[in-house]
Amino acid sequence: MPTSPIRLVRNLGDLQKTASTSRVLNLLSVRMQHGNEPDYITQPFFLNLTLNESLVLKHRVRSDEQYVFKGKKHVATKIIIPFEKSDLKLGGRSFFVGQTLWIEMLQSLAREGKDFARDILLLEALDELPSLDPFILREHLRRRGFEIASSYFGISEADMTRMQGYVNAQIYRLIDMAFPDNADAKTGKIAVAILGNSSDERLDLLRPVMRLDFSTFREGLFSWKGFLYYKWALSDIVPKLAEVIRELPLLRPSGCGNADQLKYIDDSRRRIIKAIKQRNTEVAGALKVYDDAYRDLTENGKPMAFRDFLMNAPTMFLLIGERIGVISHIASFWRYRFSDPDDLMAPVEEVIDILHDFEASLSSVEETVWGKE
Repeated sequence: MPTSPIRLVRNLGDLQKTASTSRVLNLLSVRMQHGNEPDYITQPFFLNLTLNESLVLKHRVRSDEQYVFKGKKHVATKIIIPFEKSDLKLGGRSFFVGQTLWIEMLQSLAREGKDFARDILLLEALDELPSLDPFILREHLRRRGFEIASSYFGISEADMTRMQGYVNAQIYRLIDMAFPDNADAKTGKIAVAILGNSSDERLDLLRPVMRLDFSTFREGLFSWKGFLYYKWALSDIVPKLAEVIRELPLLRPSGCGNADQLKYIDDSRRRIIKAIKQRNTEVAGALKVYDDAYRDLTENGKPMAFRDFLMNAPTMFLLIGERIGVISHIASFWRYRFSDPDDLMAPVEEVIDILHDFEASLSSVEETVWGKE
């Protein structure tokens, strides 16, 4: 039995209701919705049945959790095995990918099956990413040689609800072209169908407008959904990043820091603000390519440009996804740690740890994602 503890996790029911797409991959929910589909059966996410009905989370490692890792870890991949699949309120047991003796923990919790080699490689690939959004996830796993059913790469119910109004406003021009007299388009039902992860006959009218044949329509629709997701995510993050940029210079260390520590704090704040702005600009620039292609279709009468863009779009998901994942992590943690903007003070050691975390996130992920073609 492993010496490092297998942790207990509560409130999985609440997690399922509010889960962010980029933070949680709910494999149990995927099984409940798509378990009878042929692709789900023949191209599972994990081969191990217990793992394939687990919850995968991106988790910021707290100070009291660092001891389970051999080195410093900022964001970890947590695997949660529910106690009772029919009632997530009962909680579950969990471990982190990469923690001491994690493979022994995996074998202890997911006992059926003897060969974990493929699933271990997949877990390590998940741990390389800053987020679990389905667009960066699918492209990253494809590059690692994993062929997985499309049903695993959907947007969470919670995010779909939050996105619906935004997406409806974004796509109305194309919807008017494809559905000029359709009441469903006016009520937002077409937006819901686009965001969903199941086939919907109502979307067939989009195919000729987008100049996609039957074999490429599903892939093109997935790419379109990816850019709508990233545009929404950026619009949600921008005001939060503005708060970080405004408040970070006001962060003050308490206690007696030495000259080197205080210099690092001052220098680090400037580097982080510069890097955040750069990452934000890079994402906005990549999304502008989509905006230009969409405008060519809806305003300039050039549908082939939009079609070609969609078919090549997945190559951009790693760039956009990793940058949004990083800046989203910084924005959400900042507000979590400093919930009161008028109280921006922390012990000097904690300030240094936070800044080091932000700098590491902004600088190291790109090499991880792009360095292993």
